[in-house]
Amino acid sequence: MIWWIIGLLLYLFQLFTVLVLEYKHPAKAVAWLWISFCIPIIGFVMYYFLAQEYTARRRIRKSWFVDHIIEELDFLHVVRDVQELHNAEMQRQDRLFRLISTLSESPITSCNRTQVLTNGHATYEAIAEAIKGAEQHIHIEFYIIKDDSIGAMFQKLLIDKAQQGVKVRVLADGVGSIELKRRYVKQFEEAGIEFHWFLPVWVSFFKRRLNYRNHRKIVVVDGKIGFVGGINIGDEYVGGSPKNGFWRDTHLQVEGDAVYTLQAVFLHDWAFASQQRLLGREFFPRHICPGKEQVKLVPSGPDTSWDAIQELYFGALSCARERVWIMTPYFIPDTGTQLALKTAGVSGVDVRIIIPHHSDSKLVDWAARSYLEELMQSGVRFFEYYKGFAHAKTMVMDHSLACVGTANMDMRSFFSNFELNAVMFDEAVIDCLAQDFELDFADSKEIDYEQFVKRSRWQRVLEGVSRMLSPLL
Repeated sequence: MIWWIIGLLLYLFQLFTVLVLEYKHPAKAVAWLWISFCIPIIGFVMYYFLAQEYTARRRIRKSWFVDHIIEELDFLHVVRDVQELHNAEMQRQDRLFRLISTLSESPITSCNRTQVLTNGHATYEAIAEAIKGAEQHIHIEFYIIKDDSIGAMFQKLLIDKAQQGVKVRVLADGVGSIELKRRYVKQFEEAGIEFHWFLPVWVSFFKRRLNYRNHRKIVVVDGKIGFVGGINIGDEYVGGSPKNGFWRDTHLQVEGDAVYTLQAVFLHDWAFASQQRLLGREFFPRHICPGKEQVKLVPSGPDTSWDAIQELYFGALSCARERVWIMTPYFIPDTGTQLALKTAGVSGVDVRIIIPHHSDSKLVDWAARSYLEELMQSGVRFFEYYKGFAHAKTMVMDHSLACVGTANMDMRSFFSNFELNAVMFDEAVIDCLAQDFELDFADSKEIDYEQFVKRSRWQRVLEGVSRMLSPLL
């Protein structure tokens, strides 16, 4: 009898601990409570190592963070008032402008030129060209780096530049690049390239940080040209995966003041991974204004007090008047985003979301489909992409703004990962992304509500179980 009482007390302790620590995220709490119920002791051990609140990087932020760097750059062309925007439609969105302006430390800057890079070939060609022209330094940060033909191509480019005297620094996420062999890294180091892991797997496991991943994709060359978006380093991003086939993705090339934010985010991550704080002005050189585009870089992660990218999506959905078009490979929205989607749909906004016909994870696929029926009832339209795997993380809101970045529309990207999205206000860029969306709609099939509700009871059970676990996926 005594063992039953001890077991019950231990189980109640587990439940109490999860409820107290996860009060900010009820959906996450439910997921862990369910796991603890199914596998009581093992579930709590998993929670201990995987789900503890992230605090390590906050100590860095107290003494050195992005806004400190940005404040030092007194030559930035900062947009401080909505009327300074060149987009007439966005000028009428004062509330949304104020939200975006305060989402993160980085400012909206007006001296920029961007280029939308559609799919892997265009992205790799642009990045390779920029690397070949590097004179001082190259900063590379990716969630996934693979030792395949694309990985070998970029390795050779970087080694060649290092041998020419260019300083090369590379960051890779410990979990995302777990398959990267030591040989690949050693070849970097032998060429004089500095390489560091962001939260190596074993270190993050014992420090209880395994659930937090650096999902950013950043390239900065000489502090003058930068890249950000959905594409990592690997053959699959140019259609080299037999499983996924054609890979639909979007990246962004940036020149101008916004590159300083890209650089600041990289240096911030570099400081954490390498314990080196690089603050020299050589990383932020003055430049001739390359264009008039206005851009905001929005970094987000578990080390910040704001869930900036989640707030960005929520704000855009709340303020939209005509349309919100979204492409995301993983669709697992939190409660607030669900409500914003439903409200926009019921209000008559043209809300369309493109998701893959088949995800690269069955569990994620089932979880995503558990949200569709309720949202379609509210007028939200879903399209399955059939041409290949839809991996782009893009959004167009009215003719006011467009977004390209690293964050998926799921709770992992919103609350657990380190992410980075670019917000553009230039009408030509918005039109360019809207045209890409039109092509993607043509390569997709809209999910029919009447047919969707007829799916089997077993399918609904799988969706329900996956949805319960979805905050952890």
